[in-house]
Amino acid sequence: MGVYTAQRLGYSLLTLLLVSFAVFFLIHLIPGDPAAIMLGLHATPQSVRELRHTLGLDRSLASQYGIFMLNLIHGDLGTSVRYGTAALPLVLGRLPATLFLIAYSALISLALAFPLGTLAALRRERLTDHAIRMGVLVTIAIPAFWIGTIFILIFSLKLGWFPASGYGSTFGEHLSSLFLPALTLSLWQAGLLTRNLRSSVIDVVRLPYVDFARLRGLRATTVLRRHVLRTSLGSTVTILGVNIGFLLAGAVIVENVFSVPGSGSLLIDSVFSRDYPVVQATTLIYAVLVIFINLATDLVYPVLDPRVRLR
Repeated sequence: MGVYTAQRLGYSLLTLLLVSFAVFFLIHLIPGDPAAIMLGLHATPQSVRELRHTLGLDRSLASQYGIFMLNLIHGDLGTSVRYGTAALPLVLGRLPATLFLIAYSALISLALAFPLGTLAALRRERLTDHAIRMGVLVTIAIPAFWIGTIFILIFSLKLGWFPASGYGSTFGEHLSSLFLPALTLSLWQAGLLTRNLRSSVIDVVRLPYVDFARLRGLRATTVLRRHVLRTSLGSTVTILGVNIGFLLAGAVIVENVFSVPGSGSLLIDSVFSRDYPVVQATTLIYAVLVIFINLATDLVYPVLDPRVRLR
């Protein structure tokens, strides 16, 4: 376990290095000059050149990347071009709303996928199974921004059950304000988990040890809980962990649809304003989160399925 974890941490550092390299150079390929955007349409060429020099944008990309990496080693991700403050605290201040949204949507996904996937497997090739599979296809196919817009029109503007935007200041307000965004973000994930759990349960119920458990006289619910679902949930948890990156990407869209003041909406604003330090800081933090969650998923998998050993 220790050797495996150390190897994964080494690969993770290499991944972060590659991510920093890719993000730094890709963001500079986007058309537009941050200095010109900051100064506005009436800026003179002289003022733009002076601001570019102040921001260090008149240096070569290799030189800028070297300075960025040197500052990164010291925990400095630069200063926001748009807000004039340190990029790292700015992103970390917006991150709790995004993490709350991700965790909320993951819980909703599991709450939907667990009963639906199990029921579809136990009612295989029956009307219930076909209805669940059809619903899964619909949730996967419909874009999140369209679902979010429909939810706002129905549940916020027409019925008034949930806020159409915002984050709230208390835990209860967080749950209420982020319910529609979390539900919007969780639907496609719940569809994937339902399909996977259905297939896993169908495969596991055919295994000999499940038949042996039934022959021992154990109740059907006990066999399902102890022997079928525990093994089946392993792949489901893995898919959930692997798709955290997609949840973060989806959160960027959903936060803008519902005006959630999270790091996703900050990222979009920073891209439009060519705020390079904030874009780089947000992307690196997202990369760290994805790598950490994937590692945690790998470590949890043997607990759910004792047949798996880490090497």
